[in-house]
Amino acid sequence: MVRAKLLFKPKTIKACIALLAVSLFLVSVQHASAQVKTKTVEGFDGVIAKKYEDSKESWPKSTTPPENAPNVLILLLDDVGFAQVESFGGLIHTPNIDRLAENGLRYNNFHTSALCSPSRASLMAGRYPHSIGLGSHALTAMGFPGYNAIVPETAKSVANYLQEEGYVNYALGKWDHTPLYEVSQVGPFHRWPSGEGFDHAYTFMAADVHQFIPVMWNDHSPEEYRKSEHLDKDLADRAIEWITGHKSLKPNDPFMMLWASGSMHSPHHAPDEYIIRYRGKFDMGWDKARELIIEKQKKLGIIPKDTKLTERIDEIPSWESLSEKEKMLYARQMEVFAGQMEHVDYQIGRIIDALERVGELDNTLIFVTADNGASGEGGLAGTFNETYVLNGLQTDFESNWRNYPDWGRENTYPHYHAGWAMAGNTPFRYFKQSEHRGGQHDALVVHWPNGINANAKGEVRSQYHHIADIAPTILEAATLEVPEKYHGVEQQPMDGVSMIYSFNDNDAPNRKKRQYYEMFGNRAIWVDGWKAVSLHGKRMPWDVNSVTPFEDDEWELYHVAEDFSESTNLATKKPKKLEELVEIFDEEAWKYNVYPLYDDMIKRLAKVNDVLFGDQKEFVYYAPGAVRIAEKASAPVKGRSHEIVTSVDLKGIEEGVIVACGGMTGGYTMFIKNNRLYFDYNYLDGVYYTMESPELPTGETEFKFKFEATKMFGGKGKLYVNGKKVDEVEMPEMHRSTYSLAETFDIGIDTGTQVSKLYQGTFGFKGELDKVMITLTQ
Repeated sequence: MVRAKLLFKPKTIKACIALLAVSLFLVSVQHASAQVKTKTVEGFDGVIAKKYEDSKESWPKSTTPPENAPNVLILLLDDVGFAQVESFGGLIHTPNIDRLAENGLRYNNFHTSALCSPSRASLMAGRYPHSIGLGSHALTAMGFPGYNAIVPETAKSVANYLQEEGYVNYALGKWDHTPLYEVSQVGPFHRWPSGEGFDHAYTFMAADVHQFIPVMWNDHSPEEYRKSEHLDKDLADRAIEWITGHKSLKPNDPFMMLWASGSMHSPHHAPDEYIIRYRGKFDMGWDKARELIIEKQKKLGIIPKDTKLTERIDEIPSWESLSEKEKMLYARQMEVFAGQMEHVDYQIGRIIDALERVGELDNTLIFVTADNGASGEGGLAGTFNETYVLNGLQTDFESNWRNYPDWGRENTYPHYHAGWAMAGNTPFRYFKQSEHRGGQHDALVVHWPNGINANAKGEVRSQYHHIADIAPTILEAATLEVPEKYHGVEQQPMDGVSMIYSFNDNDAPNRKKRQYYEMFGNRAIWVDGWKAVSLHGKRMPWDVNSVTPFEDDEWELYHVAEDFSESTNLATKKPKKLEELVEIFDEEAWKYNVYPLYDDMIKRLAKVNDVLFGDQKEFVYYAPGAVRIAEKASAPVKGRSHEIVTSVDLKGIEEGVIVACGGMTGGYTMFIKNNRLYFDYNYLDGVYYTMESPELPTGETEFKFKFEATKMFGGKGKLYVNGKKVDEVEMPEMHRSTYSLAETFDIGIDTGTQVSKLYQGTFGFKGELDKVMITLTQ
């Protein structure tokens, strides 16, 4: 027994406590030594060293991955059409994706959901979008099972299952199937990467991102404001860091990495040196580009030799009909797009080189694909600010022309003309959102030297597949199956089918027999080489204000087994076949929660806040913690009378942002500058509704902005200091649905890009800021 002999008389309470602590420590050492006498190192160091072998039974069990399990790398691009990768006939230089294709496989009959959010959810879950609540974008969620944007716990992701078996998982880039009202520091995080099986994540939790001023999350924490050379470079840097770190620390454990660039979604941003490479390369226009592409596709064997080029749709003007000024602008739009695409390809090459350097390239199953076809959402002039289309508007040519010199730089948020999207989807018609092949037929490259025979490398595969088939392919490659239960919850089977049967057998018959599609009312069904498809209301993707009866839609019929490009509509020649397919669509629609259909996208965008707030009228936000709150999770002020109020004990030195929501594409901000209070509302094409106070007093001072709605999305703004009106302004046109897809709501700072041109950077508040109160008064 260890005894502590009293060598002095303690004179203070602190001394007594210290003596007691020493005594307890000595007793605990004696007790530990008695319990594990032979399991500690001799001497003092051994007293505190612990090697409790006898207690190993209580340790967390270490999961051993399946033997020879491959790493998995998914390189997911955004809004890239079937014909925009060079090895699929594209006119853009993509040598790194192409070298994967040369040493792997190209799938020319691969399909997606026709939109980003549903495709990405389906990719992860291995189930069809409507069966997991993502029948449309998470931004347009509504309260029906197929569209609520809540992936059920019965459909966990392939990353969850791999994680349980010892994989370490990493997510980088775009993650946009989490409802935006859940994007904040307090979550909930069930539908974040961490909830879907990723151990580490560096992501933007939105549909797009400013590539030079990205709004990013490190796991659950917002990254501080910064400017970037280009986000794709940052994502490649982080991927290389994680891959080399993983190989250094756990060289025998496999990993899965989702690398989801924001390219080529708007905004089309590229370094100048990449844009310059394409000067003059697209002066031939989109009509000639389509002709060049289809000939190249046939030579590459990526499409059948007898494929017909579909006719240019009536909505897209011929290149020759354009003025010289229009040709200049639209060619520049494509030059920027091409520069960005080559730049993202270069970053992909850096990641591939890192895998090769650490000896993991051969044992990594790599997929390269996109989430939908090329996007026509830029409309019939393109746009320097994509927010136009999100609010049901089109950008006029002159507004775009003013931005011609800087197109693709950080002071623009651009999207190209729909004519270039048509070319990017060659030989098909239509665009992203459509369930014709232009919207949902994508390029797919698969690279896995350890799983694809050498004599198969470089070949083209024509088996029919869907993005939901990637997850079961990964599981089969890892020799795993969907568990019956995950953390006690019974799991629903995956809807997708593995593609591995086709890796080394070019002639293997399709294992998929039917495939349904639906997006914003556009519908399609594929069955054994036949396809019925309907373009709801004949709506183009740049028109989000279209609401039409579903019973008026016309169904088309194509024998895609023989008519690769959907060029010949057989609906009138084979009405019974069409009727049969439409009936099958109905069966699949009921099975997978497609019904009910609802097509008012503007209303769905605008009303998504109701899911979170209901009839809540008052909102209080405290500094400094109320930052990086998703716009859709902030007080829903659009189109509603409201007040924004705060009080500050002024010392005469205060300046900076009090509250800001949105960014360069639109939004509002209240701030102090030069001892004056400002309220600035940014509405699209350089229109700012600005209010300014006289010089401010000192002492406790109340600031208030009051908006009185006098019509739908319009009204009058008034600015008050200590209850006295100091300025007012008419606000005749305002945003209908959203200020941006990526920018946030912040107290005491303006993160991301700036709402107002009256200040630079984040313009953080200097002074004592307590809280901001927003009250809906209508």
